Amino acid sequence: MPAATSRTAAPALPGRGRLRPLTLDEVHLTGGLWHELQAVNGAATLDHLRSWTERLGWVQAFTDASAAGTPADRRGREFTDSEIYKYAEAVAWEAARTGSPELLEHLEKLAATVGSAQAEDGYLHTAFGRPGQPERYSDLAFGHELYCAGHLLQAAVAHARSGAGDAWLQIARRVADQVCDRFGPAGVAAVCGHPEIETALVELHRTTGEPRYLQQAAMFVERRGRGTLPPHEFGAAYFLDDQPVREAQVLRGHAVRALYLAAGAVDVAVETDDAELLQAVLTQWDTTLARRTYVTGGMGSRHQDEAFSDDWVLPADRAYAETCAGVAGVMLAWRLLLATGDARHADVVERLLYNVVATSPGDDGRSFFYANTLHQRTPTADTDPDGEALAFGGGGRQPWFEVSCCLPNVARLLASLDGYLATADDQGLQVHQYASCDIATDLPAGRVGLQVRTRYPDEGTVVLTVTEAPGWDWTLSLRVPSWSRGRARVTVDGVEQAVGHDTAVLHGALPAGTTIELVLNTTPRWSHPDARIDAVRGCVTVQRGPDVLCLDATADQGLDLDRVAVDVAAGLTATADGGVGITLQVRPDAGPRDGDGLPYGEAPHPAADAEQRPATLVPYRRWGRAGSSTMRVWLPTA
Repeated sequence: MPAATSRTAAPALPGRGRLRPLTLDEVHLTGGLWHELQAVNGAATLDHLRSWTERLGWVQAFTDASAAGTPADRRGREFTDSEIYKYAEAVAWEAARTGSPELLEHLEKLAATVGSAQAEDGYLHTAFGRPGQPERYSDLAFGHELYCAGHLLQAAVAHARSGAGDAWLQIARRVADQVCDRFGPAGVAAVCGHPEIETALVELHRTTGEPRYLQQAAMFVERRGRGTLPPHEFGAAYFLDDQPVREAQVLRGHAVRALYLAAGAVDVAVETDDAELLQAVLTQWDTTLARRTYVTGGMGSRHQDEAFSDDWVLPADRAYAETCAGVAGVMLAWRLLLATGDARHADVVERLLYNVVATSPGDDGRSFFYANTLHQRTPTADTDPDGEALAFGGGGRQPWFEVSCCLPNVARLLASLDGYLATADDQGLQVHQYASCDIATDLPAGRVGLQVRTRYPDEGTVVLTVTEAPGWDWTLSLRVPSWSRGRARVTVDGVEQAVGHDTAVLHGALPAGTTIELVLNTTPRWSHPDARIDAVRGCVTVQRGPDVLCLDATADQGLDLDRVAVDVAAGLTATADGGVGITLQVRPDAGPRDGDGLPYGEAPHPAADAEQRPATLVPYRRWGRAGSSTMRVWLPTA
């Protein structure tokens, strides 16, 4: 068991709501997929981030900014400060999770470097405000100053909640105070082009108790959508500056911006007990899930502006589905779960975790997907481990990108993932995500503990053993995922129990030694798109448990994915490693037999001409790991 950490070590700690999140001191992953990814993250990814940011001069920028004169040779985009802060947040959660004194010492040194660039009035950014640089807040649309400040605040909150002192918090409070002075009631009535500061200010309020931080966050939320930013070719919706938050019906514009703003609005709504604001976000979220979300949970189908498109515009081969949007979606859905207690939000967390977050990092923890296409037409190329990718969509996992926001974003989520598995209320525990872990927390009735063991998602059986119990009745709630509703089974010490629509609620003494077995039906299933999604009409995909599957054709298989089709009447065969066996029909060619040189004609080859070929679908998160590959999630029907 890791060394004890602060009882406040959790990425979101709302002051009210239906459920209380458990901290990294109360939940510990012990095995399985997420434990493995977390170990790789701690052992490889954090070092990878450190070395690249140092190599590119992004850390040195703080030292240069603290020196006399102009840092004229500053390297990197205007938002690279934020990558240092997200990295610091990831390190803080990793330190909280493991109790590593080396990581805490590293964070203290990094805080000294960052703090050396802070101005006397608290302002902190390495690209603005010095001789030869643009003036402070002279480009609110794209300067990212408040965005970077938000990530600094979140790093400081993570550091403080890890019980490691207040070195980062001192810097963050001065930054937040300067922001409040500049943009508060007596200041400039403006917003940042990239939301992020909102949720960060709320978390800083939750950590320090300072009311002006919450008030400032609420002001930023209320100002959004009132046309305060200059016109842009992508339109006001790109910045979420087209409609007030309370009036919007759906998430639109730049996907990450939209999701960060929604998360901040939920935080404000919860802390101020604003039911109207919370309902506005719930409406937007529900509509977005129903009409603008990929089967993987990915969000954003436009490459040019990394944005949501119109309803039902979800092309597989042009899916942007940025990894950052996946991380932001987890953060938003988690906040909605805590606020409402509604299990459907945990379903969304699960879909995003397995099919976006787990897909991005390579097996070595040193390469990543920025965008997550659902159809890779051309074989992915080998990547240069020392290369910096300039393009973000398509291709294989890359070690680094000119804009590398997704890498530390994945790192900070994986490092804090223990805090997204379970919650508590006055009556008992709720388990939302199934992974091998140990859970222990204090309830009003007394201390409770659980040992959870499973091979999920490759198998659907989850065994929970009560390790501590209060001595009188308490409640254990287990989420029943939407894909297993009506097909889940629960026993307590071998005795069958009733299962609700989306939750199995067990109430009673449940003493130490009690064994609960939850069996979820992970039988593979065909999934059909809504008929209004033109891009994949006439196609199907396969899902198994929380996994979306795909056809991953490595170069040595020689399978042309443009020529395949499937018969939905044919069976699906589960394999031991989470895959699914299917039978493909491979046509002689992909187009019509007759024509005039154009890719059109009177009739395609009949099905009788097709070759029957067995194939195995793999979980989407595993695609591209065996070498150069093409891939598709949606398969045409025969």
